[in-house]
Amino acid sequence: MKLRSAAGAALGLALLLSPVRALEPVSMGLALAGTAAIAGYVFYRPLHCRFGECCGRRPGGDVETALQKDFQKRLFGQHLVQKVVVKAVTSFLNNANPKKPLTLSLHGCTGTGKNYVSKIIAENIYKAGLNSKYVHLFVSTLHFPHNTKIEQYMEDLQTWIQGNVSECAQSMFIFDEVDKMPPGLIDSIQPFLDYYEKLDGVSYQEAIFIFLSNAGAEKITEVALDYWKSGKKREDISLKELNDVVSQSVFNNKNSGFWHSSLIDRNLIDFFVPFLPLEYEHVKMCVRVEMETRGYPVDEDIVSRVADEMTYFPEEEKLYSRKGCKTIPNADFD
Repeated sequence: MKLRSAAGAALGLALLLSPVRALEPVSMGLALAGTAAIAGYVFYRPLHCRFGECCGRRPGGDVETALQKDFQKRLFGQHLVQKVVVKAVTSFLNNANPKKPLTLSLHGCTGTGKNYVSKIIAENIYKAGLNSKYVHLFVSTLHFPHNTKIEQYMEDLQTWIQGNVSECAQSMFIFDEVDKMPPGLIDSIQPFLDYYEKLDGVSYQEAIFIFLSNAGAEKITEVALDYWKSGKKREDISLKELNDVVSQSVFNNKNSGFWHSSLIDRNLIDFFVPFLPLEYEHVKMCVRVEMETRGYPVDEDIVSRVADEMTYFPEEEKLYSRKGCKTIPNADFD
């Protein structure tokens, strides 16, 4: 819209300032061609963005409602996650001038939905979801496997983030297996997460950073188990009750990528999002959804069989699925 107005204004100004007879056919042709080229770009970009992908949030729709629906249909046993993530993401997207990037740190046992939630967030913000060229996934065991190369990793990571945010301010960066990341590496991105308007001419305030980690899972499980033993509902567990427990646990864990991290010390992580361990009934919910996804009729006998084949902990109570719902996509329903 701005380009179209500017082109029209420029052509109008030229016509006003010059006598009509002074505009020779060639000059007039060039002027019109230039205006047509600009207008073509103006109309081409929206068309391209509609069928292709451009930098920027996914246009149209109510992200808050869409996130809530996706979580209700595809995420089980995680009342805290639904509450925190929906509010954090929608508030950030609705803020025209954020002071810093949105930074979420998801913690919990294997198979509780951390990767699933990052996928749902990406799908509701970017047209191509996780396949968007503006969504960047780092897996610690794949991209940062050697502690001896930490200096090189730091340099590469900073360069990658700076380059991609320069291309698209609304980029998303997902770091999986942060608990397996070389200690100190994550601090290399600290300046990008801080309250700087610009760094070397680049603003990072519209970017999103999501960290996934198993660190803190033991503490989360302890709280959940205490509630169960006391006869309390897991839905009564509050974020406030787990927030400090999780942040302190990962900060003091020498095997965590967040060990003594400046990201925690400087309060640059907006939300620590705890994922509770999944119980038997939650596993059955996952099985039902997977059966429907694969086109199988939901058979409760098969649902129970698959759930029964999972291993549960603690040893005595056998309350929580050791692998959550992670292996359900590979289950045999025949």
